Amino acid sequence: MEYMKEVEGKRIHDPFNKNMAISPSRCIWVPGAVIVGAGPSGLAASACLQERGVPSLILERANCIASLWQLKTYDRLRLHLPKKFCELPLMPFPSSFPTYPTKQQFLAYLEAYKEHFGIEPVFNSTVVNADFDHRCGFWRVKTLGMKQEESEYVCQWLIVATGENAEEVVPDIEGMDSFEGPIIHTSSYKSGNLFRGKRILVVGCGNSGMEVCLDLCNYNARPSIVVRDSVHVLPQEMLGTSSFGLSMWLLKWFPVSIVDQILLFVSFFVLGDTSQLGLHRPKLGPLELKNVTGKTPVLDVGTISKIRSGDIKVCPGIKRLMHHYVEFTDGRIQDFDAIILATGYRSNVPSWLKDNHMFSKKDGMPAKSFSNGWKGENGLYAVGFTKRGLLGASIDARRIAQDIEMRWKS
Repeated sequence: MEYMKEVEGKRIHDPFNKNMAISPSRCIWVPGAVIVGAGPSGLAASACLQERGVPSLILERANCIASLWQLKTYDRLRLHLPKKFCELPLMPFPSSFPTYPTKQQFLAYLEAYKEHFGIEPVFNSTVVNADFDHRCGFWRVKTLGMKQEESEYVCQWLIVATGENAEEVVPDIEGMDSFEGPIIHTSSYKSGNLFRGKRILVVGCGNSGMEVCLDLCNYNARPSIVVRDSVHVLPQEMLGTSSFGLSMWLLKWFPVSIVDQILLFVSFFVLGDTSQLGLHRPKLGPLELKNVTGKTPVLDVGTISKIRSGDIKVCPGIKRLMHHYVEFTDGRIQDFDAIILATGYRSNVPSWLKDNHMFSKKDGMPAKSFSNGWKGENGLYAVGFTKRGLLGASIDARRIAQDIEMRWKS
């Protein structure tokens, strides 16, 4: 194609080309969109484009789809929201699945989704650089394979689907090098089987931290959890329905402030006063806090009762680590056998997407707020960065496909 010859010619003859340092062994034209990431977001974007007749190609650094779910999640994990809020576009969950599918069921659903739409990602292909060539009007996406072979993909549209959880967040705690027990991130935690009878400190009180503590209890470990900040804990279900579903229904009739009051009122009668357990609630209500900061409330699946019974201890922030000991900010010093970091993940987009104004270099998230963060300039899009889970990713995927279809047909 003439435009491919133009791209190649300019790359060879332009002595000021900033990308000359990487000389790909092959240059591949993609007639539709290149999607970076084969998680649920990337699969959803590919399926929605296919429905509208737009081809796409997914590049994935791992050797499988949904690598976070397959390789970095614990065994007991289930969807925290009912399946009707987590299905991807154009294909519902099987009716035989429970309301809250297991990790294995969700992965089976994703595999069936991939097969149904004939999606074939390019695995073991790590994107190391992507930038827009203004001279040619195309995106140039450079990758490295398993054997360090280099490739360059040229396309008109680039969809970032690497998500909010691309890289583990590991805090820098004083004395980490001197602590003699294992320190692992939840991405390496599978079950409490290896921690039977051990004193375990879980750092982080989000959904993962709370559920890992519960799992440790089920294996007769002795967990404690660090709660440094305030946190909203809601029952997973209220008044016979999911808390999330109830929230969505109430928001049709009432403003966020009123819905927050209702949620907190019901939570008090179901869970009691969580502040007495060391879990102090933020000043903003759970939904308002989510809208302002993106911080998700914890949905309790049994952890609160274990805290109330004393099976799980609540601790303040960590001051420093020493051998097998942990010193907390209130001056207490306790002995632990291992530490599990439930400190979450972050986006890695700024490390490979160059010269763009769509993503913040600080946190790798879209600079525009929710409902406007899916579209950038020069054919750049983002899916799965809404901090609203699978439902938000599905909304993004549909919008992106509709927008690209209009340009594809024109």
